[in-house]
Amino acid sequence: MMPNWLKKRADLSPDREALIFEGHTYTFKEVFDKAEEVAGKLETVGLKEGSTAAVLLSNQAESVFILYGLQMAGIKAVILNNRLTAEELSWQLKDCGAQVLVYEARFTDKVGSIDSGCKIISTDEFGHLEGSVPVILGEYDLDDVTTIMYTSGTTGNPKGVLQTYGNHWWSAAASALNLGLHDKDKWLCTVPIFHISGYSILMRSQIYGMPVVLHSGFDEKQVIEDIRNHQVTVMSVVSTMLRRIVSELRDVKLPASFRCMLLGGGPAPLPLLEACLEKDIPVFQTYGMTETSSQFATLSPEYSIERLGSAGKALFPNQIRIADADGMDVQPGGEGEILVKGPNVTIGYLNRADETAGKIREGWLHTGDIGYLDQDGFLYVLDRRSDLIISGGENIYPAEIEGVLLSHPGVADAGVIGMSDEQWGQVPVAFIVKNDQGVSEEQLLQLCEEKLAKYKLPKKIFFVESLPRNAAKKLLRRRLRERLEAERNSNEH
Repeated sequence: MMPNWLKKRADLSPDREALIFEGHTYTFKEVFDKAEEVAGKLETVGLKEGSTAAVLLSNQAESVFILYGLQMAGIKAVILNNRLTAEELSWQLKDCGAQVLVYEARFTDKVGSIDSGCKIISTDEFGHLEGSVPVILGEYDLDDVTTIMYTSGTTGNPKGVLQTYGNHWWSAAASALNLGLHDKDKWLCTVPIFHISGYSILMRSQIYGMPVVLHSGFDEKQVIEDIRNHQVTVMSVVSTMLRRIVSELRDVKLPASFRCMLLGGGPAPLPLLEACLEKDIPVFQTYGMTETSSQFATLSPEYSIERLGSAGKALFPNQIRIADADGMDVQPGGEGEILVKGPNVTIGYLNRADETAGKIREGWLHTGDIGYLDQDGFLYVLDRRSDLIISGGENIYPAEIEGVLLSHPGVADAGVIGMSDEQWGQVPVAFIVKNDQGVSEEQLLQLCEEKLAKYKLPKKIFFVESLPRNAAKKLLRRRLRERLEAERNSNEH
């Protein structure tokens, strides 16, 4: 057991800056008071300790108070991705069995199309409620689930990843042991707080007593301005964001007080790292996932060029193994599945006992990612969860897009892969085999727009005679990548 984090933090450093959003600064005492007020209103809508509530929010100060309020009240928060379609959200709401959905007014149209079976309340309505006397937890049991985030499976529907108080505590502790904790630290958050990358910053804030400068979205000019004006020391980024910051800086450097870009979502290309080196911007490359409550392994800047492509070593409380198909350890340099173990690893998937038992064996999470450890124990990730496409920091699973394409009566077969893209890192492209009925590119894109979030839409559709499949009829995406490469080369000549 451990004292309620935000209550403890407000007690230890009440007047310290906690949250800075759009020109307004809140102290830890103010943030605690707002979160406590939220907790009182949660009871009014019928939620109590042990209940499950879903939230559809964006990066706003009010969203932070709601997330903290849910945590303090001991209500499991299902944090939904606001970029998903109404259909995708309806599925997740039914799957998690949330009693209430609290949504931001800007998502009213989307929520209007949601079929959820739960009580729905906007943040505007919620704000006007008369709250009762809040009942907040005095202590957190580190084994209790506090958040649930959905992650797409390589097959079938997304799964709700269970994250305990302990997972978040150890994630924050591991990060502090790795990056160090400075009394002047301030974290700039432009990544979505509905992702673990953003939510983990809110956890670190209350645990470390560290202010967060929150942005509603990513704007490189605003980022550089706020790093200067607020003496920001750390920022979480993906490659696309880092590239835009470096290009906006031109010949100027960031202040000497800035000490770390924490880079997730795949390794950075060499030219970008060299540009950062030139501008004295330390880049810490990381490997992590929703299942590990944020970064699990990190590469410090002194190795970023010499160990190019590495995600570094497991953080202090964590362990990594590379295993073959029989679960036996592979020699250094040998490829195999990445297995992770540590106190920040999920206890499993919501309502999926079989899948949990299959993925977590003897305390080791089988990530499905392929990689190797070199002689010195540095991790290299070769294939992100089989065929994952990472586009601007968002995970896209080809199987999900293929499922939508195959639902069209004119499609006989479909295959989706990632294509490298200057702006987003990768974007999805589709290969389609038509049947006798036939189908046009326009019809397929229209279908995808109805069913999928915008960032998942295929950027190109190729109509082909057949798709490469092995004897077990498994799609050989590697062959599709070769075909795409050949297509691009022929266009260049």
